[in-house]
Amino acid sequence: KMTQQMRDLQLAQARKPPGPSSPNAAKRLYRNLSGKFRVNYTSFDEGSLVGRGEKEKLRKTYLFQSNAALFEAVELQDLDRVQEMLKHYSPEELDLNTPNSEGLLPLDIAIMTNNAPIAKALLQAGAKESPHFVSLESRSLHLSTLVREAEQRVNELMAQVVNEAPNADCSEKEKQLKAWEWRFRLYKRMKAGFEHARVPDAPSSVHLSVASSTSLQVTFWEPLSVNSAVVTKYKVEWSCSPTFSPLLGEAVIDKLKDLHFTIQGLVSGTVYHVRVSAYNMKGWGPPQVSTPPFAIPSNWREYDGRAPRRRGQAEALDHLLGQVKTVHQHCICHEPCKSQPQSRKHSVSKSLKHLFHPGSKFLKTLKRGLYLTAIFYRDDNILVTHEDQIPVVEIDDTYSCLLMQDFLWLTKVSCMWDEILWLRQCVTVSQSSCSCILQTRFKMLLAISQMQGLLGIQDLGQVFFEPIKDKQGNILIVTLKEVKTNQTFESVRWVPICKLQTGRKSVSSPEEPTALDTLLISLQDKLAYHQRSSHALSPGLYLGYLKLCSAVDQIRVLVPEQLPNILCHVKIRSNPNISREEWEWLQKMASVEEPVPSEPETDRSQNPLFQELQVAIKELMTLVNIPLQEAKDFRLYSQEVLDFGDQVSFLLLLPPSDDVCTAPGQNNPYTPRSGFLTLPLQIFELGEER
Repeated sequence: KMTQQMRDLQLAQARKPPGPSSPNAAKRLYRNLSGKFRVNYTSFDEGSLVGRGEKEKLRKTYLFQSNAALFEAVELQDLDRVQEMLKHYSPEELDLNTPNSEGLLPLDIAIMTNNAPIAKALLQAGAKESPHFVSLESRSLHLSTLVREAEQRVNELMAQVVNEAPNADCSEKEKQLKAWEWRFRLYKRMKAGFEHARVPDAPSSVHLSVASSTSLQVTFWEPLSVNSAVVTKYKVEWSCSPTFSPLLGEAVIDKLKDLHFTIQGLVSGTVYHVRVSAYNMKGWGPPQVSTPPFAIPSNWREYDGRAPRRRGQAEALDHLLGQVKTVHQHCICHEPCKSQPQSRKHSVSKSLKHLFHPGSKFLKTLKRGLYLTAIFYRDDNILVTHEDQIPVVEIDDTYSCLLMQDFLWLTKVSCMWDEILWLRQCVTVSQSSCSCILQTRFKMLLAISQMQGLLGIQDLGQVFFEPIKDKQGNILIVTLKEVKTNQTFESVRWVPICKLQTGRKSVSSPEEPTALDTLLISLQDKLAYHQRSSHALSPGLYLGYLKLCSAVDQIRVLVPEQLPNILCHVKIRSNPNISREEWEWLQKMASVEEPVPSEPETDRSQNPLFQELQVAIKELMTLVNIPLQEAKDFRLYSQEVLDFGDQVSFLLLLPPSDDVCTAPGQNNPYTPRSGFLTLPLQIFELGEER
């Protein structure tokens, strides 16, 4: 007979019928279900269902079938099938942590048959051990009960098969006998696996680092031993005493996809010791003390009490903008254009009349001037006019050369697309001096308003970092925006990019393409740049390389093509925080004559940051094609750590003072390899903010 615990469990699981009665039946079940599992419940003809109750019944049937198939796949040690089901179904859909009629979970079967690959796959998906095994004795008793009852059932069926004459019933009992013999062998294997297992060894390594002024990060690795059972959870303990008495806290980690843990709520400046131990079905193993043996929560700002650079800046700028708006609105309301000459009023009136005239539309061709085009894309499609043209509007037909300062001013305007009407009013009021610059910028705002009105959308996206010029005297400013929803626009429609490129008839020669032809030819490159410029770095501490070059009207910065919104960089480590002790060491190194960190041989092994920087500097020098011996003249920027949010921070590596910025006409002795470009500094700053 089963124990009282198992009787209660069977009553609770009575709603779940037993799975396939034999290995062959199991194979047939999930072979037949292999195609069906990929079908969503809503893919059926809902008109054939009587009502909501039928749908729910069908859903539960599928959930049961997938759960039964998962048990059978684990029992048959079919790793491929287990991985496939975990990939296509969520833990809830698989009932991953609901015991079967024997009181077992898929993870129980995997660890007690010592199938480490399947057990690890289940653990990463969120599988847990059965809560009914509250002790080693209860697990042992439960396994003995399963083995005894399976053996008893085999003996009963064998006696019936031997004593009965051959008939249909006898054939069915032979099938049952084979199934129970197979299950008897499975339970015996599980029982033997449990009996021969031992507690796990200590984690092979435990690394402790300072995550912030109130937290520590613990990273650990699984035990090296392969003889013990699969580890199913870990325990992190911390204390102010090296003897761990008393304990200040502990945390049990049963989600094993990433083996790390952050201890929060600690006291800055206090010494903490940390250790980690592993657990399997035989219990907790010995703890492993961290390396280093202790850490002190801190942040580099505590070195001199420095406040965050951007604290309150956003709020102050918003307040300042509000004040500016108030002043200009008062001026517009009470002194409308009082100071403008009559000729200028006529010009503005004419421009506004043209903007709202029914004849206002997109241009098909360029005729020597300054133009604005807006590129909206979604997947491999792009927005075009009904004449299959990219949306283009005119800024100024008499503007022969684009001043870089006007272009950079427009890139800043792109941060305020919703404020164009207000900006137009501001520029209009301030034109009493008839400045050519103000006139050009006012025409830019008019063109933006026209584009917004024709498209029916305010946000035109990001300005590409350089305008397109041709030999016919045309200058084309390009904005780029990715549309991630099925959004509709006025006067335009979606077409495949390849169709637009192959269908357009060029009106220029290949030797002297127009700005529009150049745009179409380089469209994929521009879209790729736009997508890459919005990518974010993964959390961590990075070493960046600052290299500038100057021209007559701008300064440009070297960036990687794959991440043009970030300086050339390599990752130092995953922890973005620089502790106070590490910053003190960097300040000490900055005070010596050698710019690149160097320490006595005996101190190197005791300073992880030194080793990390040495590796990162070598990698960065290789990346930007600078001989490693030249690194001795480079310097680490020691004034501050550049923090980008809470998860990304940068240390800067600077060339010698004379080489930080290459002057016009000066040759750069070290040319970076392919995969880099130079951006105007103002464009880079805007991309960094985005």
